[in-house]
Amino acid sequence: MASAYHLRRVGQVPELKRLHAGHAPAVLAFELANRAYFAASITDRGDDYFEQFTDRYDALLAEQEAGICAFHVLVAEDGSVLGRFNLVDIEDHGAELGYRVAEHVAGRGVATATVQELCRLAADRHGLRTLRAATAHQNVASQKVLTKAGFVPVGPADPAHVGGNPGTWYQRHLVPEY
Repeated sequence: MASAYHLRRVGQVPELKRLHAGHAPAVLAFELANRAYFAASITDRGDDYFEQFTDRYDALLAEQEAGICAFHVLVAEDGSVLGRFNLVDIEDHGAELGYRVAEHVAGRGVATATVQELCRLAADRHGLRTLRAATAHQNVASQKVLTKAGFVPVGPADPAHVGGNPGTWYQRHLVPEY
């Protein structure tokens, strides 16, 4: 993973892992620690999200078990979550990609490298051929991540899909590795 070099220098070797029940405390800590940072570029999850975290988390695991979604966390050696990387609405060999990384690792290539890794997993493990991701026009960092990871803009995103803001859909065709 391209970001591993930088993180290794600061004593972390992250690993992309499929979300499981044991990740819940670290995911909650990640969301709480980065709440204000995330709210600066995407819609805040709101207090209800945190008050109902356990039920929402269990629902995610149920969706994953049903094959509707595939959720992943980028985990540091100390068990903390550095990022969340999700494939949602899996159907017809395609899915929507969503991701967020911790503020303290943002801008270091972590998101780009992990999105690239998830693209490989999407093709190899899930048999996906196409991924789509929407980003608000003001979220320049996310646009850079998607472009560097091989996504291309394909049209406007419904503002309701990107926190009520104007946005763009990006798409990448995947090629399984044989």
